Amino acid sequence: MSKVHTGDWWYCLKHMRVEQGAGCPNRERMGPYEDETTAARALAIAAERNEEWEDEEDR
Repeated sequence: MSKVHTGDWWYCLKHMRVEQGAGCPNRERMGPYEDETTAARALAIAAERNEEWEDEEDR
């Protein structure tokens, strides 16, 4: 039995909201994410990753 893919959640940078499936062009959004909750945290996730990368560069 195969796993059902529930991804295709995106965070639209143009409208500043979560979208599922087809929506704004991919160049205007972040993702895909597995679920709505994670997509809603897209900006926070990006900020956390940027901070981690900056910390690594400082070492």
